[in-house]
Amino acid sequence: MTAPLLDVHLTDDDLTTALRADARRGLSSTPKSLPPKWFYDARGSELFEQITALPEYYPTRTERALLDEVVGEIAATARPEVLVELGAGSAAKTRLLLDALTAEGSLKTYVPQDVSVDALRASAAQVAEEFPGLAVHGVVSDFTDTLANLPRGGRRMIAFLGGTLGNLVPAERAEFLAGIHDVLEPGEQLLLGAGLVIDPAVLVPAYDDAAGVTAEFNRNVLHVLNHRLGADFVPAEFEHVALWDAEHEWIEMRLRATRAVTVTVAELGLTVEFAAGEEMRTEISAKFRPEGLSAELDAAGFATTRTWTDPDRRLLLLLAQRR
Repeated sequence: MTAPLLDVHLTDDDLTTALRADARRGLSSTPKSLPPKWFYDARGSELFEQITALPEYYPTRTERALLDEVVGEIAATARPEVLVELGAGSAAKTRLLLDALTAEGSLKTYVPQDVSVDALRASAAQVAEEFPGLAVHGVVSDFTDTLANLPRGGRRMIAFLGGTLGNLVPAERAEFLAGIHDVLEPGEQLLLGAGLVIDPAVLVPAYDDAAGVTAEFNRNVLHVLNHRLGADFVPAEFEHVALWDAEHEWIEMRLRATRAVTVTVAELGLTVEFAAGEEMRTEISAKFRPEGLSAELDAAGFATTRTWTDPDRRLLLLLAQRR
């Protein structure tokens, strides 16, 4: 077994600088907002793992079941030499891809990308142990602005699963997909997982579970601000809100102040006022229609090769080729 390589393009200081900028901008805006990536400290990641096992939260198990069913077709169609996974995390679902691609015979290298050096080091070592014939080259970076740091060479396929594309508003999605286009060579491929527009009666509970785990996950961003920026939020003073925006076809998660609140963010020298009932947006999760997502990819310079959906048409896997 060859020891994994690890390129570090993002340090803890870089993350703090980015958090400071996002917090200053978002807490000073009207309406207030924060990017969803700040949910994910160690506690937030643990809470999200709990969410994926909840009965209401269908996306993770649906994507895994669909991937399990069609991964052989993906491997036979794509035949990459290099699999790049954005937001790899624990690389749990990737095992299905790695099994199929190594069995198919084309795959030589796995490139997991994530913001956490510790998580990436652990998952890269585990993959290297499980797939001793595979070179593993981890990249610690933020996929939203450091795509150029991905290694080149070999016939690559970038996998972006978990519906994370939906966390970006349309302008951000266009920029992100154009960025992927720019780092790929003609003929190289992108495998996307995306949630589809479905009945809000099924969709909303996935983001507002009866046990309150998602509510605690949502409030975790306040714990992150307290810990990293010296803020004095009292998370219990904010309630979780999840709603379906039919116009934009996305779920919005918000935190609503249960009373008038004054918060100081010591590291920013910032005082923030929340009126009673004021809401701060913490996440969008856009849902797609297959033809709409193909059109977005077409605009970014990709041709859709194959699409697959689960029997309930809740989730889409899409393979596209860079023109």
